[in-house]
Amino acid sequence: MKSSVETLSPTRVKLAVEVPFDELKSSLDEAYKAIGAQVRVPGFRPGKVPARIIDQRVGRAAVLEEAINKALPKAYSDAVRETGVKALGQPEIEVTTLEDNDHLAFTAEVDVRPEISVGAYDGLAVTVADAAVTDEEITEQFDELRARFGTLKGVEREVRAGDFVSLDLTATVDGVEVEGGSAQGLSYEVGSGNLIDGLDEAVIGKSAGDSATFSSTLAFGGHAGSAAEIAVVVNSVKERELPEADDDFAQLASEFDTLDELKADLRSRLDRVKVLSQGAEARDKVLELLVSRTEVPLPESAVQAEIDWREHDVVHQLGHDDAAFERYLETEGKTKEEFTAELRDVAEKAVKTQFILDSIADSEAVSVSDAELTEYIVRQAQRYNMAPQEFADQIVQAGNIAALVADVRRNKALATVLESANVTDASGNPVDLSILATPEGQADIDELEDAAEQMAAAQAAAGAAGEESGADADATAGEQPGDDEPAGRSAGQ
Repeated sequence: MKSSVETLSPTRVKLAVEVPFDELKSSLDEAYKAIGAQVRVPGFRPGKVPARIIDQRVGRAAVLEEAINKALPKAYSDAVRETGVKALGQPEIEVTTLEDNDHLAFTAEVDVRPEISVGAYDGLAVTVADAAVTDEEITEQFDELRARFGTLKGVEREVRAGDFVSLDLTATVDGVEVEGGSAQGLSYEVGSGNLIDGLDEAVIGKSAGDSATFSSTLAFGGHAGSAAEIAVVVNSVKERELPEADDDFAQLASEFDTLDELKADLRSRLDRVKVLSQGAEARDKVLELLVSRTEVPLPESAVQAEIDWREHDVVHQLGHDDAAFERYLETEGKTKEEFTAELRDVAEKAVKTQFILDSIADSEAVSVSDAELTEYIVRQAQRYNMAPQEFADQIVQAGNIAALVADVRRNKALATVLESANVTDASGNPVDLSILATPEGQADIDELEDAAEQMAAAQAAAGAAGEESGADADATAGEQPGDDEPAGRSAGQ
């Protein structure tokens, strides 16, 4: 087989391939076998029809077409390997010559990873946030833990911020009640601001049985953006009573025996989270610096594939519901065009980053061992709550092993850059990034980022589920357990 490469642009090439006819013999044999199993010829059993009879009955041209369809994928792959082309996506193949018993010639246009020049990447300097844990942060975490174990108690007084109220809401536009814009018995934490703009101001100072009216702009539905009058009735008022901060509470809320041990554990957890966040911030800033300093021509197919994947991810989180997607866009205050434009910006940056890390991996001769690939598969399986073998089987079946190897290779290339980076915190202290080099550290960072993504997805889904007035957006917004009911156990147990 002969092959040559013509560069059409920095991101696209044309392969010209010539295959001698004797290299097509196995494909011809397969074609005769496949066609022979389909035709019925008197005197011959299915699959036993001689080639000359098939040529007479079906035609040599049909056999050649079948053989070429079988031969082209392998011939193309061999040409890519022979020429060293870093192909991306599917090629556009055109058969240019087919001479029976002589040769096959075809061309294949395909996008390729561009050759880029990455400047010096040793000693990149970035600054990240301080990682020190303050006493105020420990107190905040501890108070949140106490709140989880608090109980609600009915009170006969005016509503204050932090109270939990039961409300009836009715929304009207131009004196007409909005369809789906009413809710009864809605539980709401006053001051959370997560329901309707103006609601907190309307109910603070009111008592059970009082009513109020206020104006607000509708966020969802057919009246989104319209000014509405919201009538609210306060049905009941409850305040949260917190458990005493003592050793008994520590034993209730955790596996620790004393309050001091519980607070020490909170500090240790916060300290690790901050160190992990610091490492993730350093990684992101170093990548951002690399991307900003490097010119990278982008193949449109690679960018579009990244856009499609990211859009599918958003739609999947919204249950593939077109109406929910529209409400999500309304919540975000974006048009479909603006959403797509933002996706393109993110996708272009992601593709640039991949190309830069691939180039660094090439220059550093980075390789991936079986042990490293296995460790990565185990870590990814944990992220998707799957058994490692099940995850690996799905990757193999989908033909994505090469993509996983590329991910590991890029991670190792990035680790090389980070090892030589000059990273300091806001106070000017050098930052140790060794945690990024350990599987455990990577797993913890993955978990931290997954939690942030899940929270964002949950907020998007909750916003997309809202109705016209927002009154039904979350009928349990801020809902807490009933009177004198414990809220559950904490992390750390």
